[in-house]
Formats: sequence, C-alpha cells, structure tokens
Amino acid sequence: MYPNLYYAFKDLFGIEIPALKVLQTFGFFVAIAFLAAAYVLTAELRRREKLGLLGPVEETVITGQQASVTDLLVSAIIGFILGFKLLGLFGNTTEFRDYLLSGQGSMIGGVLGAAAMAFWKYYSKKKTAKDKPTEEKVKVWPHQRVPDFTIMAAVAGLIGAKVFHNLENWGEFVKDPWGSIFSASGLTFYGGLIVAAYVIIRYANKKQIHWKHMVDSAGPALMLAYAVGRMGCQFSGDGDWGINNSAYGTNPTGKVEKITTAQYQEILHRDSAYFVRQFGSLENVPHRNFEKPASLSFLPDFFFAYSYPHNVVNDGIQLQGCNGEYCSALPVGVYPTPLYEILVCGLFFIILIAIRNKVTTPGVIFGIYLIMNGAERFFVEKIRVNTKYDIFGFHPTQAEIIASLLVIGGAILIWYARKTNPAKTA
Repeated sequence: MYPNLYYAFKDLFGIEIPALKVLQTFGFFVAIAFLAAAYVLTAELRRREKLGLLGPVEETVITGQQASVTDLLVSAIIGFILGFKLLGLFGNTTEFRDYLLSGQGSMIGGVLGAAAMAFWKYYSKKKTAKDKPTEEKVKVWPHQRVPDFTIMAAVAGLIGAKVFHNLENWGEFVKDPWGSIFSASGLTFYGGLIVAAYVIIRYANKKQIHWKHMVDSAGPALMLAYAVGRMGCQFSGDGDWGINNSAYGTNPTGKVEKITTAQYQEILHRDSAYFVRQFGSLENVPHRNFEKPASLSFLPDFFFAYSYPHNVVNDGIQLQGCNGEYCSALPVGVYPTPLYEILVCGLFFIILIAIRNKVTTPGVIFGIYLIMNGAERFFVEKIRVNTKYDIFGFHPTQAEIIASLLVIGGAILIWYARKTNPAKTA
C-alpha cells in the first residue's frame, strides 16, 4: 500500500523524497479522476458539436471594467482558503482527507493567499480596463463550460457524498454530528453522483444545453472517473474493501496465505479485540470461503484475498519488523473490491466509448451507463462491508437499494428516450 506518494516512489523507484508525504495517494487519484473525466467530457461534447447535435449560446459580456469590490472579495476568499490549506500541509501529519475537511491550516498562508489573489484580480482587470466599458456578444459552446461542470461536480458531489454517508450511518451521526460532517472518514459515491447530476443538469438546461446530450456525454466520463477513483482506494487502502475471505490468512509480514477453517477460527480468537472492535462480536464477522480455482492459477493470490499492508487508515494488526506511521495489515485477507471495480468499470468505459457512435437516440447512452453502474455496484455489494437495513425481512445496503433504482431508472430512461426520440438539436 502507498498511503502517500513518498511510499510509492520509495517502493517503485528506490527514491526517498520526504516532500512527497504531503501528496496523499487517495487525493492524487481523485484529482486524476476529475481531470480524466473533464477530458473525456470535453472531447464528447466537441464531437456532438461537430455533428450538429449541440450548438453555442450567445451571451453578453462587459469588457474593460475594473475589478469590483465583489470581484476582489471573492478572489480574496478563494486565495485565503487555498493558502490556508496548501501552506498548512507542510509539516502536517494528519491524513489528507481528514486534514482537507478540518479547521487545520496556516493563517499566514491564508492571509498571503488572499492578498495574492486579490492583487492578481485587481492587476489583471486594470490591464484591460477602458475609459468606457463596452458590451460584446460572444458565443459560448457547451465544451467551454466543462470547467464550470467540474467545479460544480466537485462541490455538489462532496456535499452529496457526506449527506448520504451520514444517512447510511445515522447512529454515528447522532452521536457526533459535527465530527461526522467535517470528518473525511466517510464518503458515499452514489450520494455524490445523485446531487452532482441534479446540479449539473439544472445548469445545463439554464445554458440551453439539451439535457439528454449532456448526460450522454457525461456517461463515459463518469465511468472512467469512477474506475480511476477506485485506484485511489486500492493503492492507499482507505478501508473501502470487501468482507473476509476466510480461505486466506495474513502472515506476520503482511502477505496472504491459504489457511484451513480451523486456522481461521484461531485467527478470530487470537485477534478478537480487533474483530470485536470492528464488528461488535465474533459472530458478526462477515466472511466467505473461496480458494483460487485451478483454472485461474495464473492470477496472483491478492486477486482473491488481500491484507492491505501499510494501509492509510492503519486498520488491522501490527506488522512484524515495521516501525513507522503505517504499520498495520488486516489479520485475514479480504476481497479487494476496489480492484474488481477498477477492472469492471474500465471495461464498461471502453464499451461505452465503442458504442457511442452507433447509439444515436439521445438519452440511451446514459441509460446504459446507469444499468452498467447499478448492476456492477449491486453485485460487488454482496462481498463488501456496509450497513444493512431491515425492510420487510430483506437486508439490503444503501448502495444495493440505489443500485437497483439506477438499473430500473436506466431501463426507464432508455424506454422514454426511444419513445420520444426528439430531434437531435441543441
């Protein structure tokens, strides 16, 4: 595992660069996911523009104005936040996601950042200022709004992810509302997807971008972003993994090896303090026994069970001979569900890209995306650790409920899109 890029460079290249400790692996892959999604969305919007399916909107802009008080204030606030957090990273040992949403930071960095951003806004506006500001008509194409979409997705997605996580873990939220809101320990993907989709579709309609073409363009981008984001989960070991595979135990060095049922029980009792802390009792520890089939002998053992040594959340038991910040590994191998999702969603992304030229009815591509995404998540939930609800004798997780609704919603969207089949214009 690579809690931050320092460990990645040290393990992969034998280079120790202490400054890389501020770059957390999970945050790095989340940033890459956003950039990848923005690139794919821009390319897909451009393609639809060339086909005449989307067009520009004429907007009036005023040029030659000096910076207003509002401009300077907004720039100063943004600069303060960036400076406060970025300069505060140096020398900070808090896990990146917890630090990002905490009140920790550098006041000096915040003040310097605010001053720098405000001055830059003032200077850049002053350079283009005119004695008499003028109004101009400009055409703005959909692909030029991708930066707006990206920022909206980031903010709305984060809010939605936190809200849905706290709803899923209501007991924890009631005990510590403030800590639950401002902790980065829990983020629910579907919450982020639902809230971000609502905000972006509203914005697209406001800017006269046909919502069906908008969501069709976003489908492949979202699938790729999810696959890349799961790389952050897998490589950092952020706690988002599956249930125990009781066919594999963890040796003192952190590697998994095959064990018998009796040995599994021995591990449960040997490390009972850990399991009781995680699951309440030894009887509640979820597990499935699955040994690697002979037909799949070419695959490494970690494909079926992984201990996530040196994970970023320090979950598990102490590794032998390890003295440092991240020295834990899970006592029993778990199903590496992030790895499965990386592979499946990567394949789904390729499929969506391959069929997007052949599927011409607006809305159908996004319907297919919803079905793929929902089906993938529904089945992976069967081997993940999540809170379960009790609904008329059934015990689904929040993700299973939403995944089922996504599959149904995707099917309805495809039916509706084919039934209405609107003209392919913006």
